[in-house]
This record gives sequence, C-alpha cells and structure tokens, in this order.
Amino acid sequence: MNNVFGLDIGTRNVVGTVGYQTDDKEFVVTAQYVREHETRAMLDGQIHDIGRVAKTIKEVKDELEKQTGQPLEEVCIAAAGRVLKTVTTHVEYEYAQESVVTGEYVHTLELLGIEKAQEALKEVNDTSYKFYCVGYSTVKFFLNDEVFISLEGHKANKIGEDIIVTFLPEDVVDGLYAAVGQAGLSVANMTLEPIAAINVAIPENYRMLNIALVDVGAGTSDISITRDGSIIAYGMIPHAGDEMTEVIVQHFLVDFNMAESIKLQSTTSDTVTYKDIMSIEHTIPAQDVWDVAAPVVDNIAQEVSAKIRELNGDKTVSACFVVGGGGKIHGFTEKLAEDLDLPEERVALRGEEVLGDVTFEQEDIKKDPLLVTPIGICLNYYDQRNNFIMVRFNGERIKLYDNNRLTIVDAALQAGFSNDELFPKRGTPINFTVNGVARLVRGEAGEGAVVTMNGKPASINTPLEPNSEIVIEPSKAGEAAVYKISQLDEYNHSVITFVINGRKVSCPRFVQVNGRLEPEDYSIRENDVIETRNYYTVRQIAQFMDLVIDTDQMIFVNNEEADLDTLVYENFSVEWKTDEYGVARIDNNNYNDTQESDSDDASVLAEQDANSTESDNTVTRTSEQMMNQVLDELHDEFAKEAEASAVPENELPKNDIQEEIHEEDSSENTVTVIVNGEPVELSGKDTYIFVDIFTHISFDLQAGKGRAIATVINGRDAQFSEELHEGDQIELYWKEN
Repeated sequence: MNNVFGLDIGTRNVVGTVGYQTDDKEFVVTAQYVREHETRAMLDGQIHDIGRVAKTIKEVKDELEKQTGQPLEEVCIAAAGRVLKTVTTHVEYEYAQESVVTGEYVHTLELLGIEKAQEALKEVNDTSYKFYCVGYSTVKFFLNDEVFISLEGHKANKIGEDIIVTFLPEDVVDGLYAAVGQAGLSVANMTLEPIAAINVAIPENYRMLNIALVDVGAGTSDISITRDGSIIAYGMIPHAGDEMTEVIVQHFLVDFNMAESIKLQSTTSDTVTYKDIMSIEHTIPAQDVWDVAAPVVDNIAQEVSAKIRELNGDKTVSACFVVGGGGKIHGFTEKLAEDLDLPEERVALRGEEVLGDVTFEQEDIKKDPLLVTPIGICLNYYDQRNNFIMVRFNGERIKLYDNNRLTIVDAALQAGFSNDELFPKRGTPINFTVNGVARLVRGEAGEGAVVTMNGKPASINTPLEPNSEIVIEPSKAGEAAVYKISQLDEYNHSVITFVINGRKVSCPRFVQVNGRLEPEDYSIRENDVIETRNYYTVRQIAQFMDLVIDTDQMIFVNNEEADLDTLVYENFSVEWKTDEYGVARIDNNNYNDTQESDSDDASVLAEQDANSTESDNTVTRTSEQMMNQVLDELHDEFAKEAEASAVPENELPKNDIQEEIHEEDSSENTVTVIVNGEPVELSGKDTYIFVDIFTHISFDLQAGKGRAIATVINGRDAQFSEELHEGDQIELYWKEN
C-alpha cells in the first residue's frame, strides 16, 4: 500500500489528503486535515506570503503524519491563478514502419503536444508573464488518422492527438514550489485545479454531454467544459467566495475570520450568531446574510456564465455542476441557472454523489463539494505519475518526460540551451591561401561549460534528480587563432637561389599579402591571399647581401645587359662589380647567419669579389635585420612595379608545390573514426572525447522530442566524455521510446 499525499492549497484553506487507490479503482482516504490560513497570505489563488503559507502547510503535514504514523516527504499539488492560458493543438508521430503503440510512445506524443503548445503560446503572448505548463488533457487520439479512445496496444504507422495544454505565470508556480519546499516537502506531481476537479466531478461516461464544471473557491472560480467524450476547454476567473466575505465584513462590522464564520453558518442554519469588533454578540436570521451577499452572488454568477459561454463557443451548456465551498452560498446555483438559460435542476452542487468511489476511514468526515478538488489532486497522481519530473534550469522551471535515463544534458536540450554553449569551443580560425593553396589555422581550444546541480559540481552526464536546481555557465571560446608570416614554412624553408659572379646565393623569398609586401611579423587575417615572390631585383639582391654595386660598370643578368631594377628569377645568373663590401661575413664562399633564431633562417651563399681588399671583414648581420631593411626601403617601390616588366608565367622556372589543405600545428594529433558508417577525421587536439564529433558532423541536438540520444562506441554504450581512438566505430541516433 503506497499512500499518496495531496495538498489543495487554497486561498482560505489548506486541505491535506492521504490515501491510496485499490485495484478496482476505489480511492481510500486514510487521513485528512483542513487548516485555515491565519492571515490572508493568498489572494486570487496566488501565494503572497510564502512564509505564512509554508507554516500552514507544515502544520497540515505534521498532523497527517501523526494520523498515519508515517513520514510524508513528497506531495501532489494543484495550481490556480487569474492569468490562466490554454492552448489547443494537434500533434502527430509517424513510425518508420508499422509498430505497436506502447505507453512510452503515448507519453512522447503528449510531450510533443506540450512543446508545440508552448511554441504557439510564445508567438501570441502579449503580456510580460513567462508562462509554465501546469497541466494538459487529451481531447482525442488518432490512429492512422482515425479517432480512437485509446492508442496503447494497437499497431500503427502514425499516431496523433488533439491536446489542451494549460499554462500559468511562472511566479505562481514558483510560489507554490517555494512554500512546499519550506515545509520540508518535494513536489511529486502538479496539475491544474480544474483538471483535478473534473476528474472526480464528471466521470468519463458523462463527458459525451456538453457539461460545465464550476469549482468556486475562495479566490478563483475554475471552469471546465466537456463535449463529445472529451474535456474541450479550461478557464478561470478571479471572482469567488472571498468577495462575498468582504461584503459581510463591511456590513456587519466584523473581521475577516468572523465574516467567514457568518458565511458558513448561513449555508447550514436558519440563524447566525456572531460578535462584531466591539465584542457585541448578535444573532440574526440567515436571510439577512443572504440579502447582503446577493449583489455579489449575482455578479459572480454573471461572470461565471459569461466565461462558460466563451469557452463553449458563445453558447450555453446542457448542464452545470458546481463544487467548492464558495458554491454553497445561498442563491448561487439558482442565479447561475438563470444566467445560463437553464432549468434550475440542471445546475446543481456536486458532492456526496460524485464521491461514491471514495471511502473515508475517518468516520467524522462528511462527503462534501469542498473535498472534490483535494481528492482529484490525489487521483491525478495515478493518471500522470512518473510521466514527468520537474527541475529548474538556469532559473527557469522545466518539465521533462521521465524515461529513467535523464541526465543534465537532456534538461539543457529541453530548455533550448545551445549545444555550442554546452561543449568546448575553439577560438575563431583563420582561413587563407598560400600560393593558391588553402590553409586553415584553428583557434585555441576553449573551456567546457561549468555545470552544477544543487550547488555541487556535476557533468552533463550526471543523472537528473527531481526538483533539482541546475546551473550551466556557457562554455568559453578559446583565443582566436594568431599566425604570423614568420611561422609559414614557405617563409622559413623556401629560398630562392641566384648565381652571383659564378657562385650560388640563396635568399629567403619575399612574402606578398593581398598584393602588398608585408614583414615577417605581419599577423595573417581571414581570407588573406599570400604569395611568395619568385624573383628579386638586382638592387634587392645587393641590399640583402649588403653590397654596394659599382654602377659605372656593366651589370649582366643571364648574360644580357641589365640595371638595378631588372628582375632576377630562380637560378638566373648575375654578374657585377662592387665598390665595397658592407657588414656581410664572407667565409669559405658561404654567406651565413651567425645569430641563432627561432625561424632557422636559410644560409646565403656569396662570392668574394676578386678585386676586393676587405674580404677579412667579419662583422655579423642577421637575415632578419637585412630582410627588414629591404622591406622598409623597397615597400613602395614593389607596389609600383609594372605588370609588363614581369616575365610571362609560362617562361618561369617551375617549383613543385603539393597543393593540400593542412593545419599549421604539426604537433596536433589526427584521429579518424567511423560515425554512422561514414569516416570522420578529428584534428586540432592532442586527444579527443565523444562530444568532439559534434563539431565535425551535422547533428541537431534539439530534435529529440522527448527521446534519448543513443551514444555507442564499438557496440557498447558510451559517455559523452569518453576518449576516442583511431578506428572507433561510433553510432549516434535518437532512441525510439
């Protein structure tokens, strides 16, 4: 025997019920206790003073624990409020092949309907409220496009349903959760008050009729409409019993609690006895109270009838049932019948007759309309138990279908948290070309999302706990890629060689970016077009070698007369006479960089002029210093070179260039895995984990619709954080419930 604990947290009272359902669907109430709020801590069905409401709930809980002799830790509740929104929508689910409809498929269908209703509400919400789903009802089921009463157990290619989803502002729900939590309880199930009431007051065999149910409480009047075997609408108005009590307060000069007593006495006795604020005792006929409350009763009846007509397509209903303590006030049902254009016998209080399948073990409890909603809250647990769990994700309360495999990543996806913010992100990459070959340099690896559950560190694979508080700080992107010309292989290891006075001289290639010469410390940018120059001018060769050419003597390039601006290509020969050598070091016909550098500049071979008397000079100069000098002096000159002066491309010496896209960081590890039968190459990191594949494949992580992700490596279930290895066989897909 597993008892269910239900709380009807009303504007005036908190009604606690503990009981269980038997195999033949009878509900046995083992304990029940009613406690009034000491102050007006709730108005119109919404909690205003959380602490005081929590205190009342705690008193009810303690009393019921005393009656049952067992601890109560979880509770079922129902929400109400003046700003109720309902959305009716149709949703379908199509199987890949004909399948047997299971309970999980039906729950998945309901979840799809809730999600669709939420999206529809977002589009039309013209208020500042953020709405939360508090309940739903199926209007009709469809099996292969035909209307069915129940889907489970049938074979189908396609299933569907019309569903009504109800929403209340999130602060209403938050207030309920906070009050229950302060009383030492956690929420096992939540529904809407009219849903709870109609499940008791209007049995399914009555729902073929067009019937309205009105639950008149203290702060709100909740309305439900049935027709053609289904619940077709829910509504709520902020007019109820407290308005009658307030009129009694003013007329009889009493406090609110005494006015409540007067109102209740007038429904059960011909006379009413009370004390006013002057401590004077009065005894009056109940008729006097009825007369005072009559204008308010008339107004509430008019508001309720107008709402019923609105929900029912601007027409009246066939009959109306009234439950709740506020509905027992004299004259209410008669006035409501008048406003609905119904005979008086078709508008009636429902109490004992609808509680026929309810047994009270406490002999002193009388079956009453006041008890319909509390019993309905308990029964709703059996209708929707274990379907959903509720958690708070980054401050927003969300509801998830509980398949017993939920993890934090499921909550993140349900909340619409971007997978880009969930998994580590690299910094902005740089795409560019070098001599027409595409290159990619990735940004630095980022930091993963920081995940906590109930204030403790967690991971995206941590199992969800009901009513837990989940906070995810989005992942941070790494530093953007930074790459300089000096890091290019073409700059460091690609040289151009000339024959100067019969000796080979090797010089680094000049680098041109977007048609403009740039120095080695230039930071490459997105879509830069980089080319290495395949020529020098005579002047540039001399400046690079730090030589002064005797311009009074002839200069020859490939045995043809030339000048300082003549272009010199790979393996061209140059003959000149020099006036003097500068600071270049000549040693065994090698022109060397005698200073170590990170780029390991190529040595330059040079000839010693036979006429020079300064061959013993040993002053050292680095390639970098000379390169910067050449660039500084000749930047503008290169920009102005005439296109006509270049040798046609088909006459130039050819270099063997392997055209391939590669990443510049040779220390990074590349791993190839098979994902759903297709090879995927992972690159850019030393090691890789399962989530890294999401940055290399197209997979919509928000398309689950209540289904779990299957993550399989080499035929076994895997975690998102599991390391990947070369050749791993990976399967990734949505599980069918």
